[in-house]
Amino acid sequence: MIYSPKVPPTVVVDSPSPGVAVLRLNRPERLNAINDVMQSELMRAVRSLAADTSVSAIVLTGVGRGFCSGIDVRDFGPGIPEATAPAIDRLRFQESMAELPQAIWDLPQPVVAAVNGPCVGAGLALCLACDIRICSKAAAFGNAAILLGLSGAEMGMSYFLPRMVGTSVAAEWMLTGRTVSAQEADRRGLVSQLVEPDALLDRALEIATAIAELTPLGVQLTKRALQVNTDAAGLAAALELENRNQVLSHATDEAAAQRRKWSS
Repeated sequence: MIYSPKVPPTVVVDSPSPGVAVLRLNRPERLNAINDVMQSELMRAVRSLAADTSVSAIVLTGVGRGFCSGIDVRDFGPGIPEATAPAIDRLRFQESMAELPQAIWDLPQPVVAAVNGPCVGAGLALCLACDIRICSKAAAFGNAAILLGLSGAEMGMSYFLPRMVGTSVAAEWMLTGRTVSAQEADRRGLVSQLVEPDALLDRALEIATAIAELTPLGVQLTKRALQVNTDAAGLAAALELENRNQVLSHATDEAAAQRRKWSS
């Protein structure tokens, strides 16, 4: 018999506290670059978490010293088409990659990105699709596709980034592909907190735990309102959604218990 060691999973999910799941990208030797196996495993993990009603908040981070260094163009696997492949094949591949940030964005639970190191290309796209972003001082961000002769707009970046840092800043980052430091990301509002590397995961878990202690319906309606009202046609449309959400969330046993907790 030929011994074949078990290949470790490229995505690891655990639950360090009730209601909180930590989703870790696990290819540290490649700074968690996405290959075909990770693409599939990440989609499965996200879909499983979406259906898990025991999970109220999620932390997304990377194992080792990187968050995610993008698509592993050197060793992606058989799923990546050659540059000479028919356009329809390359389009299908691009669409399959774009499903990753879409799946994270569509999660009913809020997602906290704990960016522990390099966050580049597809990794940046995953980060942008999260609801809350915090990073360590060792983090760095970049949209590298344009440096490879490709468009700098991919996987939702041209949608998310201008809404977070403004059109001019997003344009400069995306058109130059330069590396953005953790300090600049914090100053520009890409992340909400900048912490020491050894405090990053604990702080992300604190945020996720605080969310998980609240009523799931109230939290999920808040997440959806933030997403929808970012693109609301006007104040009236935003208020209409907020008013309906308040009525829906008010008349639940969980909301009543929450009110008693905070009034006692």
